[in-house]
Amino acid sequence: MLNTFDILETIRMIQDECLDIRTITMGISLLDCIDPDIDKACDKVYDKITTKAKDLVRVGQQIEKEYGIPIVNKRISITPIAMLAAACPNGDPVKFALTLQRAADTCGVNFLGGYSALVHKGFSAGDMALIRSIPEALSRTSNVCSSVNVGSTRSGINMDAVKIMGEVVLESAKITADRQCIGPAKLVVFCNAVEDNPFMAGAFHGVGEPDCEIHVGVSGPGVVRSAITKYPDATIDELADVIKKTAFKITRMGQLVGARASKMLGVPFGIVDLSLAPTPAVGDSVAQVLEGMGLEQCGTHGTTAALALLNDAVKKGGVMASSNVGGLSGAFIPVSEDQGMIDAAIAGTLTLEKLEAMTAVCSVGLDMIVVPGDITAETISAIIADEAAIGMVNNKTTAVRLIPAIGMKEGEMLEFGGLLGSGPVMPINTKSPAKFISRGGRIPAPMHSIKN
Repeated sequence: MLNTFDILETIRMIQDECLDIRTITMGISLLDCIDPDIDKACDKVYDKITTKAKDLVRVGQQIEKEYGIPIVNKRISITPIAMLAAACPNGDPVKFALTLQRAADTCGVNFLGGYSALVHKGFSAGDMALIRSIPEALSRTSNVCSSVNVGSTRSGINMDAVKIMGEVVLESAKITADRQCIGPAKLVVFCNAVEDNPFMAGAFHGVGEPDCEIHVGVSGPGVVRSAITKYPDATIDELADVIKKTAFKITRMGQLVGARASKMLGVPFGIVDLSLAPTPAVGDSVAQVLEGMGLEQCGTHGTTAALALLNDAVKKGGVMASSNVGGLSGAFIPVSEDQGMIDAAIAGTLTLEKLEAMTAVCSVGLDMIVVPGDITAETISAIIADEAAIGMVNNKTTAVRLIPAIGMKEGEMLEFGGLLGSGPVMPINTKSPAKFISRGGRIPAPMHSIKN
C-alpha cells in the first residue's frame, strides 16, 4: 500500500540523491536466426531485433513520464554471436557487428551487447574467428559491446583464451587510439559470466533464457550514501541494517518498472539487477559510500571490509524486495565512472593491487581502469588471469575491462565523457609474466567445484 511519505521520499531520492533506473535491457534470442549464409543470417538478425525491440525506447520514455523515474539507458542483449558465426565459417564475423549497429540505430537504443564468445573450457566453431575480429568490430561500431568468458568455477581457466584476450584488448586500444582508445571500454573479459546481466559492456542473452524478456538494472549509490550519513555513530551491524532497508526501497522501484515494461511490451519479466552502479555525477559514487562509513579515502586499509559489508547488505535488502533478483546484483567499482574512485586513484590511495583485493567481495571486477599505453599484451593477460582466478576460486563473477591509453603515461587523464567518465592512467607492475602466459593450457577447476 502506497502512502504520501513513500511517494515524497522517492521523489527526494530522484531529485537530490541521483536515484535512477540505470537501464531497461531487452534480451533477445537469435538462435532461430542461424543460417549457413552469413548475409541471410544478418538479415534475420536485423529483422528479429528490430521487430522485438521496436517499442523498447518508446515504452521506456512512457514509463519515465508515468512514474517520474529517470531511465538512463535503453539496451538490448542478444545470443552470443559466436554461436551464429559457427554456422557460416567462411563469413566475416564483422558483418554481424555492422548488422547489430544498424539494428541499434533503428531501435534507438544506447547499447547492444552480445558480440560475445563463451570459451571457458575451450574453443568451438566460430569462437576464434569472432574473438580475433573484436578489435575491428568495436572500431567500426559505436553502440555494440563485446564480451568473452574465459573461465568458470566448474571448468577452470582457459589460459589460451586469456593469452589471446590480452592481445585483443591491446589491439582494440591501438586501432581506436584516435578516439580516446574507446574500443576496450566496450569489451569485458569474464570468469563465471551470467546469462541475464542487463549491464554493459558485458551483457549477452544466455541460451537458457526465453526467446525474449525484459531486465531492469537499478542504481542508487547516492541514496545509500545519504542514508548512512544520517547515522554517524551507528555500529557496523546497525549500518548494515540501514543499507539493507535502503536497498529494499531501491529494488522495489526496479520491480515496479520491470513489471510495467513487461506488460507494455508483451514479453516476460526477467530480473532486477540491484547493483549499485555509479556515474561521474557528484554524489553518485560507491567510493563515497565507503568513505561515508568512516574511511578517509577509498583505497585505504579497511576498504575491502567496508565493500564486503556494502555488497552483502545490498543483496540481502534487494532479495526481500523482488522475487526476480538476478544479474550481478551488488556494488560496481568502475574507476573512470565513479568520481570518488577517480579522486582516490589520482591521490595514489587507490592502486591496482587494492582494486584487485576489493574485487574478491564486490559484484564484478577490475572495471574501467586506464593503464599506460606501453603495457604489454602479456601483462594484460596476466591481469585477466589473476582476476579470473579470484572468480573461479570464490565461485563468483569477476571481469576485467582495461583501457590501455595509447601514447599516454602514468598520471595523465583519459577523457571519455558521458557515463564512461574519465580515468587517470594508473601504474602497473612492469616485471614480465610472459613466460607464464606463454605456457597455455588450462588452470584446472578448484576442488570445491565437484559438487554433484
